Amino acid sequence: MTHVLVAYTDDEPGVLNRVASLFRRRAFNIHSLTVGSTEKAGVSRMTIVVDTDEQGAARAQTNLEKLLNVQKVENLSMRPSVVRDLVLLRVSADASVRPAVIQLAQTFRAAVVDIAPGSLVLECTGSASKIDALLEVMKPYGILEMGRTGVVAMSRGAESCGAQAPDASPESLAANFQ
Repeated sequence: MTHVLVAYTDDEPGVLNRVASLFRRRAFNIHSLTVGSTEKAGVSRMTIVVDTDEQGAARAQTNLEKLLNVQKVENLSMRPSVVRDLVLLRVSADASVRPAVIQLAQTFRAAVVDIAPGSLVLECTGSASKIDALLEVMKPYGILEMGRTGVVAMSRGAESCGAQAPDASPESLAANFQ
């Protein structure tokens, strides 16, 4: 079963290497790893997807929490959550098949972000299964190039699983944007 772990870390050099090394040493295969900034300055958010059982996910979470620069880790696998992936896809599409490719893209709510004489670039966001289905229907036309971001996930509802509750004072909010 795939498990989605979200780790809040210090935004410093070497943290990604330590996290990846932890998974390598324990023989976990990372299926997806996405890192980005958060609403709090100096904090990064890593979304890590691994294929393991419940015990393996718990062990991975415990080991991550022990790393020096990791502030907090959440396992979103058993919580209601929003999970998304993004793909940019270059599909072969000359004038004769372009309308069919665009119609299929619209079915998946994919946007056409570039048009060239012999191809289209599509952008699609959604679940991994939606992205996989889009790829399957585009294969007959010829996939020329593809780039996927990897999974980004967040728990549903009002409760944040962030590293620390943000200070909502106007002064602290202003400081975060300077």
